[in-house]
Amino acid sequence: MNQTTKEFIRDNADADIRQLALKKQGTEGVDMVYALDQIAGRQRAHRKLPSWAAIDQIVYPPHLSMEQCSGEAAACYKAGVARTLASEGGRLVDLTGGFGVDFSFMAKHFDTATYVERQSILCDLARENFPHLGLPKAEVVCADATTYLEAMEPATLLFIDPARRDASGGRTFGIRDCEPDVCELKDLLLSTADYVMVKLSPMLDWRKAVADLGREVGQVHIVSTGGECKDLLIVMSRRYNGVERVVCVNDEQVFDFAPTDDCIATFHSPEEGLFLYEPNASVMKAGCFGQVGRVYGVDQVGRNSHLFVSSCLTEGFPGRMFTIDAVTTMNKKELRRVLAGVEKANVAVRNFPLSVAELRKRLKLKEGGNVYIFATTAMDKEHLLLVCSKYRPTS
Repeated sequence: MNQTTKEFIRDNADADIRQLALKKQGTEGVDMVYALDQIAGRQRAHRKLPSWAAIDQIVYPPHLSMEQCSGEAAACYKAGVARTLASEGGRLVDLTGGFGVDFSFMAKHFDTATYVERQSILCDLARENFPHLGLPKAEVVCADATTYLEAMEPATLLFIDPARRDASGGRTFGIRDCEPDVCELKDLLLSTADYVMVKLSPMLDWRKAVADLGREVGQVHIVSTGGECKDLLIVMSRRYNGVERVVCVNDEQVFDFAPTDDCIATFHSPEEGLFLYEPNASVMKAGCFGQVGRVYGVDQVGRNSHLFVSSCLTEGFPGRMFTIDAVTTMNKKELRRVLAGVEKANVAVRNFPLSVAELRKRLKLKEGGNVYIFATTAMDKEHLLLVCSKYRPTS
């Protein structure tokens, strides 16, 4: 990178990329393709990887690699899981290194760490960036994951994040549709490492993933940040004989359970004055509603509502908490009475015949405000609107 390009990147660090791409004046001698990648990469890193964005020397890849890499919160969580698996250090091998975000956070907990990536441009970036990230001894290998795996020395932990795009660039979700095929490589992976951590699409059902990969799966981690499910992590080892724990993580909220837990669902009709609980994204993805009800002593509103109620406040619930101010059917007279004076509300539907847009149009409500409306179906199959206020604990 020449000095002119370096100064252009520095002077336009906060500029609008789309407008910058059209700029002609003052770009003489600037490698614009490279400069735009760096400016866009650092802007995205401020949101996604703040600790990286604080390091001026970090070099960023083209847009797709930045889009696909983990965010900092999710990478930190993987590092925590890796630390528990490698309590005495050992060797980490990341077979699908990418931009190196997951690798950089996990590697600090191991005695030695090897980054493997088949794209030479990403390997060059890794060699440039790792010393600035406190990983001067990290080994960078430009190779195909399967080829490297077949000849590698044993490791404590193998990490693999199969590519979720097909040859045409379309998204894929099934394990066997990703590249490399972890199901096909399973025996080789397990014979080479004490533990294998597989990062899968959050769109994939965890039970299907476990069924595909077999009894060597011992841990399942469903990781969400900002209310959005980001990662499905599967931990395998020959030491396991079936799933021991499923861990649901949503920012600071953690709920874990054993799939063998025998839970009988309990139900209660929603009523004014009760507390209402909406599970977070990871719990919703796990589908562990019976376990949540048992642990927190809350009742489900309906069999498929995925909402809970209780008469006494349950602290620490893995999700959002509300108080029910009113309950109404879709009867027009009732609606007019209950929603009198309400011009806007946050609307959600749970097992309800109308979409959010359809319901909002029927209720003639704008979006936003301090009123929360949950449209759902109770156990008696009656369609109800639960008009709520967000619970705010008193300090």
